Amino acid sequence: MKKTKIVVTGGAGFIGSNLVLALNEKGEDSILIVDHLTSGIKWKNLVGLKFLDYLDKEDFLAFIQKGNFKEVSAIIHLGACSDTTVKDLFYLYKNNYQYSKTLALFAIENNIHFIYASSAATYGDGSLGFSDEEALLPKLKPLNPYGFFKHLFDLWLYQNGLLNKVVGLKYFNVFGEREFHKGEMRSLVLKAYEQVKKEGKIRLFKSYHPDFEHGEQLRDFIYIKDAVKVTLFFLENPHLKGIFNVGTGKARSFNDLAKAVFEALNLKIEIEYIEMPENLKTQYQYFTQADINKLRKVGYNNTMWELEDAVKDYVNYLESQNIFSF
Repeated sequence: MKKTKIVVTGGAGFIGSNLVLALNEKGEDSILIVDHLTSGIKWKNLVGLKFLDYLDKEDFLAFIQKGNFKEVSAIIHLGACSDTTVKDLFYLYKNNYQYSKTLALFAIENNIHFIYASSAATYGDGSLGFSDEEALLPKLKPLNPYGFFKHLFDLWLYQNGLLNKVVGLKYFNVFGEREFHKGEMRSLVLKAYEQVKKEGKIRLFKSYHPDFEHGEQLRDFIYIKDAVKVTLFFLENPHLKGIFNVGTGKARSFNDLAKAVFEALNLKIEIEYIEMPENLKTQYQYFTQADINKLRKVGYNNTMWELEDAVKDYVNYLESQNIFSF
């Protein structure tokens, strides 16, 4: 077997499988995919991809603890529980925090390029802004356990002087192909598409904030194609280190997104505003917008997809797949 060059944890997931596909398109298939496949349809994301082998996340951890995989050139650590509603703190501690620490230390000790997924959830309510300057890390206050443990790992690297040896990518609201397996965590674009096809309308949460009308809550929506390009940029430039936002730098409303779905389908706009579940009201972000000045300063100059164009491209893909039988 060819020697593994790149390890992608979470390689069967949303961003991970799209990243492996992009690597394949660049002629790279010396890839080890690490994930945790149980029930569900996530395995379908691996169909058609080219890679050397697949390992469960626990087997991979056991391998590296025995000193294997030292000659790998890069570990792209995208594997984590991304469900913002999970309440099992011990699971998040072991899976999202301790696992990440083990991989990071292994990579650093063996001079392996380490890129990992952080999250915009670390910014909390956004009252401190969305700057990825590392000196601001100790001040951030995430709103949910998922964001907390992502932040805890960022903070551990910072406090131990390790951010100059790794790359952390704070992904904002990513949407696009290969997210069907994510259940309630799939993007609003996919949920909206499903709702329109079934009912002819889109349901959005009401606002409970005096500064935001219903549906005018704002997010930095970034297309998966852009998220992958940014990730590849750091893979191809291993001299760059630190934490970087991965977003468009332009906040758009949920109403804008919903309208873009209707327009992509050439249908009349029909939006219904519904009550937000009680458990979300205290941990809801009303505004996110990536500050991407740092990303631009290190040389990433690609133009990001506009929301309407990205939604249309994704909806066209969904229509071509004929996945749903409405």
